Amino acid sequence: MEIEQILKAYHQGERNFRQIKLMEAEILKENLSSADFSYSDLRQARLGLTNFRQGNFTEADLSETILWGTDFSEAILYKILLRDADLSSAKLIKTNLEKANLIKASFCGANLTEANLADSIIIDGDFRPNSDQQTNLTQANLSNVDLSYANLSQALFYQANLRGAKLCRANLSTGKRYDSIKTDLTEANLQVADLSYADLTGAILVKANLQGADLTGTILQNTDLTGAIMPNGEIIKKD
Repeated sequence: MEIEQILKAYHQGERNFRQIKLMEAEILKENLSSADFSYSDLRQARLGLTNFRQGNFTEADLSETILWGTDFSEAILYKILLRDADLSSAKLIKTNLEKANLIKASFCGANLTEANLADSIIIDGDFRPNSDQQTNLTQANLSNVDLSYANLSQALFYQANLRGAKLCRANLSTGKRYDSIKTDLTEANLQVADLSYADLTGAILVKANLQGADLTGTILQNTDLTGAIMPNGEIIKKD
């Protein structure tokens, strides 16, 4: 099916586009909300600023796609393939990304508020801010997610659930880029998380829960741990 046919069918009320093949397609600034693209092949497509709100991309392959500013809010991206995809400034509010493959994906400046990324693989992912905004993972579910080697510098994780997450050698430092923004893990749940050799320099972990977490080799220089629960259950008191 050609892009023109899809757009025409959509405007005529069709929503079922399951299992279509649109490799290297270009769909920019279109409205395709609530459409079903599950099991489809959209590799290397350019889908910037398109509205896919409440859509279904279950087990679709969007590897190496360009998704700048694309809106996937409340969409189902269960087991989606987004390897090497660019989701800079994308909207993924309350999006279901359970068991997604997001290896080396870029989320710079994306809004993932209340997104569900449980059991996803995001090794070497990029969550740094862009020139417009901080990457927002407020109250996101990142339980058991593999974020090893990910660049999470200056991301917002307020009340995020990172229980059991793998953050081995992840960069959670405040860094030098946009130095007025700090990596914020205030009230985040990091119980039994693997933070071995992660860099948390200058990060905010006020009232974060680190019970049972692995802090082997973790860099905690200038980290704000006020009220945090440490791996041994000790609560850090304010100086």
